[in-house]
Amino acid sequence: MEQLNTDQSNLIKEVSAPVFQARGWMKLIGILSIIGGVLYALTIVGIIFAWLPIWMGIILYKAGSSSEQAYYNGDKYSFLKSMTQLKLYFTIMGITTLIAIILGVITIIVFLAGGLAFSEYFDNNYYY
Repeated sequence: MEQLNTDQSNLIKEVSAPVFQARGWMKLIGILSIIGGVLYALTIVGIIFAWLPIWMGIILYKAGSSSEQAYYNGDKYSFLKSMTQLKLYFTIMGITTLIAIILGVITIIVFLAGGLAFSEYFDNNYYY
C-alpha cells in the first residue's frame, strides 16, 4: 500500500512539474494584476471594473501556490485545485476578451455611422 502511495506521489510530481516550473511567473502576473486592479480603483470609472483584475490576480496567485504544494508534497488535491484555478482564470480571461472584442466592433460601427451622418451635414455647406 505504501508503494502505491509513493508511486502516486511521484506521478503527481511528474505531472505537476510544468505548472510548478511556471509558478513564479503565475505569482508575478497575479501580483501585477492585483496592483493593476488597485490602480484602476483609484479612478472614478475604474472603481466599477477594478474587482475583475484583482480577482483574477488572486486566482492566478493561488494557482501558483497550489502547484507548489502539489509538487513538493505529491498531493493530488493540491494539483487538482491548481488546475481548477487555472481553468477558472482562463475562462474569465476568455470571456472578458470576447466582450472586449464585441464592444470594440460595436464602437467601430457606431463611429463609422456617426462619421457618415456628420459627413452629410458638412457637405451641405451650412458653415460660413
